[in-house]
Amino acid sequence: MEKQVCAIGVMAKAPQPGRSKTRLCPPLTHDQAAAMSAAFLRDITENIACAARSVPIKGLIAYAPEGSAHLFAGHVAEGTGMVLAIGRQDMPQDVVGFGRCLLHAIDAMLGEGHAAACVVNSDSPTLPTSILEEAARLLLAPGERVVLGPAEDGGYYLLGMKHSYARLFADIEWSSETVAQATRERAAELGLALVELPMWYDVDNRAALERLIVEVGGERVDAGLEHYPAPASAAALGQLGRMLDHRQAAE
Repeated sequence: MEKQVCAIGVMAKAPQPGRSKTRLCPPLTHDQAAAMSAAFLRDITENIACAARSVPIKGLIAYAPEGSAHLFAGHVAEGTGMVLAIGRQDMPQDVVGFGRCLLHAIDAMLGEGHAAACVVNSDSPTLPTSILEEAARLLLAPGERVVLGPAEDGGYYLLGMKHSYARLFADIEWSSETVAQATRERAAELGLALVELPMWYDVDNRAALERLIVEVGGERVDAGLEHYPAPASAAALGQLGRMLDHRQAAE
């Protein structure tokens, strides 16, 4: 029997100045934000590759826009696949905005024959590897369920399932603090068992960036979880620190 595999797709845009991690500008410049975006992509895909050593996982970039796949070259872990997630045309009318891209990614990964599929964000470079492993184990175990990784801002950093459920992405106000709760409600409407993973955080503002700096410096932000060390992000932050030190010395 062919081994069942859980696909984990990172929702991402290619790291480009003015188009990547713009919510971090300020305090970062657009060039610095693009460099951090590239580091985040490297770390999350390497993290998925680490998880794949313990659980049958296939890491992918679920990318947009169409035609930008080549821009990820050199920014992701070796063996990372690519899947287009622009939001195909034949979507239910109540699935709009970012929900279309998420659903497109899920459909594409399941359509490739994977036993389960997760979408994850590209803003959590220190997400514990154990969380990715647990998500895949839950989805590859017998029985039907949805796996949710809630984020501290009210959204989610991961959503996984064995079959495509458009309703999970319907009538949701994306980029709001109600996203995770609305997803819980949609799962309940469908009668789906929902398993929640530990809460984690997204690096999408100054406070979260400062938290990341502390974390990659060796301190835990959650006493019960060992975070992924995020070496690429640590190196990028170190470079930013050296640039700031040099600028201050020149002044």
